[in-house]
Amino acid sequence: MSASATGSAASPAINPVAANTTPIIKPTDLRGILRYVPRFQGQIFVLALDGVVVADENFGNLLVDIAVLRSLGIKVVLVHGIGHQLAELSAQRGIPISNLDGAGVTDAATLDLAIRASARVSHLILEGVTQNALKCAITNAVRALPIGILKGVDHQHTGRVDRIDKDFLTHLIERDILPIIQPIGYGPEGHSYRINSDLLAAEVAEALGASKVIYLGTLAGLEIAGEIKRELPVEKLRSILKETPSQVASAGLSKALNAVRALENGVARVHLVDGRIFDGLINEIFSNEGVGTLIYANDYQQIRRARRADVRLIYNLTRAAVKREELLHRTQAMIEKHIDQFYVFEIDENIIACVTLTFYADKPQLAEIGSVYVLPFYQNRGVGRKLIEYACLRAKEKGATQVLALSTQSYSFFTSVMNFEETTTEVLPEARLKTYAESGRNPKVLIKTL
Repeated sequence: MSASATGSAASPAINPVAANTTPIIKPTDLRGILRYVPRFQGQIFVLALDGVVVADENFGNLLVDIAVLRSLGIKVVLVHGIGHQLAELSAQRGIPISNLDGAGVTDAATLDLAIRASARVSHLILEGVTQNALKCAITNAVRALPIGILKGVDHQHTGRVDRIDKDFLTHLIERDILPIIQPIGYGPEGHSYRINSDLLAAEVAEALGASKVIYLGTLAGLEIAGEIKRELPVEKLRSILKETPSQVASAGLSKALNAVRALENGVARVHLVDGRIFDGLINEIFSNEGVGTLIYANDYQQIRRARRADVRLIYNLTRAAVKREELLHRTQAMIEKHIDQFYVFEIDENIIACVTLTFYADKPQLAEIGSVYVLPFYQNRGVGRKLIEYACLRAKEKGATQVLALSTQSYSFFTSVMNFEETTTEVLPEARLKTYAESGRNPKVLIKTL
């Protein structure tokens, strides 16, 4: 449609399938992977591995995926949990534990088992990393202090992060040494403290300026009100956690809370992925759709002004809709000529939607929104609405008091969802009225007061 939010586009190079089934892309699909390399090269990803993932039969494949990331110039830091191994040690030795995940009370017996479990998990990672010809080091980069007494309860040997030794970790990363960070922190006097690994991953990412935290556990994604969410802005998740926390499945609550913490402190993206899925990590990072949940920093952070380098991508994005007469035909040359009018919506720097915003010299109070288009996989997720809202904000900032949209097939979206009203061609600027008549498309003219 002219300004279509619901049309269909040419099939993307990566075909969407049901999450957690057949891999979306193959690791050997170099074209599918390499197009992301310039975007991620040199960035730091913090991978948080639950203990159960380290114990899973897919762990060897996951380490191969990590080796792929390293080979593509992505800097990786591993933070691991120990819940699974701690529970096993407790059962084997008949020693009850006071807390499993490091968020509650850690008594002396639990701390002793936690240290042993941590050594076991770290050693398994060391073995696997070595098999993949990577250098690594177990670190003591986490400085911790005791949580102390909360609400009258002494948490004993449970710690909170005092600081992350950024210089130490950066030194390792710059020398191609993969840091392995245990969920154990060390106090000024050398005492060990148990720390929740979900929290620790967020703290490490903040300290290092990481672009991603990827939680690799047993969850298919973040479940809210009984539904797995595939993309979620942090504002919405924060609101849910504050107002209706019971909507968040208990198994994902810790990761949800710490995802918000990470995003509020500068991390751009947090992913929740089932680490037991073959190629799950690769598919989450190097495909359009992913297999888990992506939580991102804010509603409009994913929208930016288009650049000349985007011309071919925008043309390919919209050409199927042009064939169905949902969008006005534009050649690549026309798109390039008017590239300053385009805004694009990105997920992991991959363009999945676009919009244009046009101003008219003879009617400076009026702006026109057009070429709104969203890839089919991302339709009905609010992307089109966000693009139009953003365009309206930009129009208002530049002095417009009204915005136009011309639509042939999706005008109901503008009237029912975006509060536009149908009007006549009399509101069109003279230049626009001429192209309206010449096109022969006879779209409805819609208007909204800002």
